[in-house]
Amino acid sequence: MMKWKLLIVDDEKNMCHMLEAMLERYGYCIAVAYDGRDALAFVKKEHFDFILCDVKMPHVDGMMFLQKGAQYLKASTVVMMSAYGTIDLAIAAMKIGAYDFISKPFKSDEVLLALKKAEEREQLKRENRRLKHEIHDIKNDCNFTRMVSISSKMKDIFSIVRKVAQYDTTVLICGESGTGKELIARGVHEYSGRCENAFVAVNCGSIPENLLESELFGHRKGAFTGAVRDKKGIFEEADGGTLFLDEIGDLPLSMQVKLLRVLQEQEIRPLGGVNTRAIDVRVVTATAKDLAQQVEMKCFREDLFYRLNVVPILLPALRDRTEDIPLLVKHFVTKNNNRFATDVQGFSPAAMNCLLEYSWPGNVRELENMVQRCMVLTTSVKVVPEDLPTNICATVNKSGLTIDGNCLKKLEGDLSLKKARRKLEASLIASALKKTGMNKSKAAGLLDISYPSLLTKIKEYAIVAEHLAQKCHNCKKI
Repeated sequence: MMKWKLLIVDDEKNMCHMLEAMLERYGYCIAVAYDGRDALAFVKKEHFDFILCDVKMPHVDGMMFLQKGAQYLKASTVVMMSAYGTIDLAIAAMKIGAYDFISKPFKSDEVLLALKKAEEREQLKRENRRLKHEIHDIKNDCNFTRMVSISSKMKDIFSIVRKVAQYDTTVLICGESGTGKELIARGVHEYSGRCENAFVAVNCGSIPENLLESELFGHRKGAFTGAVRDKKGIFEEADGGTLFLDEIGDLPLSMQVKLLRVLQEQEIRPLGGVNTRAIDVRVVTATAKDLAQQVEMKCFREDLFYRLNVVPILLPALRDRTEDIPLLVKHFVTKNNNRFATDVQGFSPAAMNCLLEYSWPGNVRELENMVQRCMVLTTSVKVVPEDLPTNICATVNKSGLTIDGNCLKKLEGDLSLKKARRKLEASLIASALKKTGMNKSKAAGLLDISYPSLLTKIKEYAIVAEHLAQKCHNCKKI
């Protein structure tokens, strides 16, 4: 689980050193400020779970610190300390935001007890937020944070995300472009104990290789030409929160070994720096590539792959959950009506049938953009087929595929389109695997689907098992 971040504020250096030495043994990640001005600078830059603050200090005392830092302390639990403790002073401190009050001199047990109470309070607050999220999702049934779905596949994924979010383990989200990998990553963050802290998203393929180390880990002044001042890196920006590394498969090999070290040691060293800095960041990664295949091709480090692949989540393509298309369309229509002040009442049955027939290579992102385009251009109350892009209207028979007699015989007597589509898909996949000698990568290319999507369908239809069983049966005959 994540470490609690604690700020100690006291003008007596001996008191700070004593508290720091004592509390570090109990796993707190500690920062120290020697007056209220330094403490204000700290809380403006980063979030602290708990703050131990003295009342009497020069320049800015503890009470003034509470007042001036009020907007930054809403999610922090502040415990005040004073050698001049009175009931009136304790009440005054609590009125302006303090949670508890300890009189000096105090025993170590008193400080630990106060922090233990504060921890329990913080855990209850986080549990309360998590339950509110779950109640909201249950009420809406098909909602999960910013995603909507009635698909059983997606609901299983939502359930996994809720469970894994509570633990600080790495998550690898796989799926085609446009399937909602970043939204799932945000769901992991929002259901976790880090939800009050930063969620930082970065696309590994969008940063030039020569700037990647500086962007991730920061740099010191003079580290390279143009480094005129110290700069915080993305890991430091996400300290206490969640860092989402999208398209992790595009990370250069030279950076992969450095990322692995950061994940193992939980510390970073800025470019041009000498000392390391401890960080507390949960890393969630995503890719549209098959990382296992990348490892075989020596394009991705095997040790980093296993470090990232602790909890893998495979998002299905939109064509594999077509039951979500009407729901998504309704969601996007409502969203765009509010945005553009339009009054489009949805898609006609004929237009919706075209959407259900289309393969959606761009997935949900393509669907959202298409809905927006149609709503802007339509002159009708509802979107009709004539409003759709030509590539979507021309989906029927576009592939030029022919179904052999054996396949047609299998479909006879059952008029269910859903069952027929499953049988047809299984037949085509089996043919592609047979044609490529069971080479799944080549088969995915022939079928014009992604490798992860092919693996999902093979498992769903038990195609390989059937193929091997048939092979064994033929061997026995011989």
